[in-house]
Amino acid sequence: MIRTDGRSQTQLRPLRLTVDYLDYAEGSVIIETGRTRVLCAATVEEKVPPFLEGSGRGWVTAEYSMLPRATLIRTPREREGRISGRTQEIQRLIGRSLRAAVDLEALGTRTLILDCDVLQADGGTRTAAITGAFVALYRACSRLVERGLLPAHPVRTAVAAVSVGVVEGEPLLDLCYEEDARAEVDFNVVMTAHGDFVEVQGTGEGGVFSRTRLDELLSLAQEGISQLLAFQQPYLR
Repeated sequence: MIRTDGRSQTQLRPLRLTVDYLDYAEGSVIIETGRTRVLCAATVEEKVPPFLEGSGRGWVTAEYSMLPRATLIRTPREREGRISGRTQEIQRLIGRSLRAAVDLEALGTRTLILDCDVLQADGGTRTAAITGAFVALYRACSRLVERGLLPAHPVRTAVAAVSVGVVEGEPLLDLCYEEDARAEVDFNVVMTAHGDFVEVQGTGEGGVFSRTRLDELLSLAQEGISQLLAFQQPYLR
């Protein structure tokens, strides 16, 4: 099939990272994947949630939001206490993905908060947030090491994420919004640089899928994530 932006079935959207975008955050990145743009900011707090007090372990968590005009039609701004189920689910996904990359004992009794704000949405916002937030997290941890607050870097592996799906019977990598809206099968895949899966979210939006198709989509996602991990590398310092 011919994709709307002319890409091949196995091609990622054009990718761009702009680091240190914010002056005050310990780490910050704007990630652009095609027309999707997400601002990821890392904050270090010298405390942990109550359930971790006395454990000697740190914590990594995330918040996700979408600006009202990130979409074609204005989306009402979500307020504290009125967060949608979708937003909560995405925040938890980002947090789980990033915790998989960090040695929480080596982090010490501090919390890393990753704020992921969607500036413009054209599909794949959650996967872009994970890929960009990891870079912001890594750079924030590097600052802790540079300042002598950590004896060693607590990040043990890189993490990235991508979407895959089936549109008009064809497997596609890194779906834009138009493709995602028409997908018969839709997956979000998170992996580490060690080749391990952190999370696989998949559903048959317009039908069912076979084990063969599942394996095909996971392999396609793994190929895309390997490219994303390579793209991250120059910014991990």
